[in-house]
Amino acid sequence: PGRLNVTDWIPGYGAPPHAKLRVPDWTMRLEHQHVSIAEALKEAGYKTAHVGKWHLIPRQQADLQEYFPEHHGFDINIGGNEWGIPGSYFHPYQKGERRVYPLPPGGKEGDYLTDRLTDEALKIIDRWAEEPFFLYFAYYTVHTLIEGKPEWVEEHEARVNPDAQHTNPVYAAMLHSLDESVARILEKLKELGIEDNTIIIMTGDNGGAAGLPWIDGEGAPTNNAPLRAGKGSVYEGGVRVPTLVCWPGVTSPGSVSSEPVMHIDYYPTILEMAGVEGNPEHNRSVDGVSLVPILGDPSRGLGREALFWHYPHYHGGGATPYGAIRAGDWRLVEFYEDNRVELYHLAEDIGETNDVAATGSLEHHARRSRP
Repeated sequence: PGRLNVTDWIPGYGAPPHAKLRVPDWTMRLEHQHVSIAEALKEAGYKTAHVGKWHLIPRQQADLQEYFPEHHGFDINIGGNEWGIPGSYFHPYQKGERRVYPLPPGGKEGDYLTDRLTDEALKIIDRWAEEPFFLYFAYYTVHTLIEGKPEWVEEHEARVNPDAQHTNPVYAAMLHSLDESVARILEKLKELGIEDNTIIIMTGDNGGAAGLPWIDGEGAPTNNAPLRAGKGSVYEGGVRVPTLVCWPGVTSPGSVSSEPVMHIDYYPTILEMAGVEGNPEHNRSVDGVSLVPILGDPSRGLGREALFWHYPHYHGGGATPYGAIRAGDWRLVEFYEDNRVELYHLAEDIGETNDVAATGSLEHHARRSRP
């Protein structure tokens, strides 16, 4: 994001009244000089489809459809536009200006967005089963609004334990629909006989909204414990998400790698998986590394010294401008407003409760882990 200058979600919050720093100029779209995964794969003969959320231009510039998915290497765009949130998860998926488009004709009252997008994704897989294809399915689920199908809400209401960490049956219903969607895609690959020749990557973009008031007055729908805080914060609860990879013949079911990775790694990883060279000029400035070595052998490392975050913005989730470094088991955060630093040893303190920069206990940890 720092290299692309797309350093915040679009359009961002701007600077709040209490801000001590000005928000820098930044780019609110994906510029065409950058090469997307879809463009690299399309150049190599892949069919490419985007389904779901795009959210890569400001709402005030919806006329700039030249920056929509179909102009960044995707043959098909279903549901990808300027909005990062649907008007509703129920047909016609609109409230005021906020809507999901473009969508093929069809649908009726009561239809659920996750199901509808899955229907379209399955049609694409059916159509391209005999050809190499890249499907980028960017689910709106489980972003707010928190709306689930009534039958699943009712089922999960009966399961609520008020003493549990997770007590929101509507959020559980949304996850239920997400699980169903993934299952339907897996079943389609098996039905078509291409499951052994299809790589599946599933990940998220941020931690759950926890402990915060959100859109339309909703309370926090989830809990990231034992991680600290959630979406829009500087802590692990905001940036640490799971990544699942199924690569038949390469990944072993149930295997786990403890190597930290970032979304910047997907471009070189997917290209190597597909045997695609990509654009040489673009590749020279790629910051990510291929994850292929650890997918075949989770005990291996990537030999990368550190991961870096640069967020010169303010966020409704509580973040003020900051930078962060993850090196081995250590996570260092610098707050730009006052140059304060916090340091955590995640192997022993995944909840980031013990700031060793403040307590002076760094020497104890340094003897046990290389920073």
